Amino acid sequence: MFEFKKPGVIKAPWWPAGQDLQTFRLVKFFSLTSFVVILAFTLILTVLLTNRAQKLALKKSEDYIKLLAANLNHQVFQQFLVPTAIEKEGRITIADPEQYKRLDSVVRNTIHGFHVEQLVIYDQLGVLSYSTTNLPLGKDSFEIPGVRQALFGEQYFDLPDRSPFWSMLGRWGTHEQRLRAYFPFRLEGKPGTGLGPVVGVFEITQNIAGDLVEIGRFQFLILITSMLIMGGLFIVLRQIVKQAEVILEKRQEEQRSLEAQLHHAERLAALGEMTAGVAHEIRNPLGIISSTAELLQERLARYEPQDRLAQIIVEEANRLNEKVTEFLDFARPRIPNLRPCSLEKVVERSLELLQPEIDKRQISLERHYQGDGQPQAADPDLLHQAFLNILLNAIQAMPQGGALSVAIDAGPNGQGHQIRFADNGEGIDADTVRKVFNPFFTTKEKGSGLGLPIVKS
Repeated sequence: MFEFKKPGVIKAPWWPAGQDLQTFRLVKFFSLTSFVVILAFTLILTVLLTNRAQKLALKKSEDYIKLLAANLNHQVFQQFLVPTAIEKEGRITIADPEQYKRLDSVVRNTIHGFHVEQLVIYDQLGVLSYSTTNLPLGKDSFEIPGVRQALFGEQYFDLPDRSPFWSMLGRWGTHEQRLRAYFPFRLEGKPGTGLGPVVGVFEITQNIAGDLVEIGRFQFLILITSMLIMGGLFIVLRQIVKQAEVILEKRQEEQRSLEAQLHHAERLAALGEMTAGVAHEIRNPLGIISSTAELLQERLARYEPQDRLAQIIVEEANRLNEKVTEFLDFARPRIPNLRPCSLEKVVERSLELLQPEIDKRQISLERHYQGDGQPQAADPDLLHQAFLNILLNAIQAMPQGGALSVAIDAGPNGQGHQIRFADNGEGIDADTVRKVFNPFFTTKEKGSGLGLPIVKS
């Protein structure tokens, strides 16, 4: 692993400039939609359950009053109507204090222990004839829908409004809800003879506020429980989706990185083919020029020893040949010949070649070798070439002198080794760092721009 400690160094130099990773905001989308869906589902579930509970409670109250009305019909008929008719020879007048007192006794004994707030009896003309409260007697009440329908032999229930539970919660203990039921008062015949004629109407009033308050509390409990359960489910799902988003973002980054590397490799392949062809075409005539110049140099040496023109041609041809060799090395990377080698020795070999330049620039050199010293499977020639390019770049970055550090450490988890080169030169800006591995890119006047690309390849 090579680490360049220069300002602005990034981990992915091949990533295109100005292109940021765009994350898929799944968590934000899921958080909003799931919260709305869960809240709506919770409210709907609460309303359905509580409305069902309210209906069941009212149905229970209706059945309760029906049983009470049937028993009241029987008791009034047997204990009041029949005895009074016998004693008075069929003349029944509830306005008579004695008869009213007897009826009141029968009614109160019958409804004793039941949650009846008020009981009213109307005669067959719809006139109010009896009340357990201080209602004015003798009032014509035929226009009351319940009285009129009961006189026609039908039961009638005047139910309270089924208010939403949130309006009911605000009236706990302060609001009264009354259920009024109207039942026909019939004469009883012999068993099997069917229903007798209607001779009056029973109006039974019951305060069911307590039952509705309990339903309201039940509704509130369902709402809170549902919200807690749904909230816990929402948190769990959000964590799962958040983790999924992290995985998706990581995969997107990997995909983009692989695509960038693929495009980079395709460009390098095309460039390598072109470079190899050009280098091959140049090297052949260059070899002829170099050989001819050497022969010419030998002949001129006999007649004009001071003439260096032929020598200059040979030197420049050799320098050009080195550039062509660099092109070929880039275009056709060598296959590593792995064999045991000492990293410290390879580094020292590179430093030894560059020592004159290090001394010339008055650069202080620090070595930190903390490896185990064991031979590693590597290609020492390729490593030497890579180290030379890296060290040469570091030296050239400090024209006025500086400090150069080379460190060899054990790799992560004790696997392999890592080699770090650090200098205190002027550094490289972030935009340049993204281009350092591009072929033929260089900031030097005489650089070829192939040093680091060859190292990377």
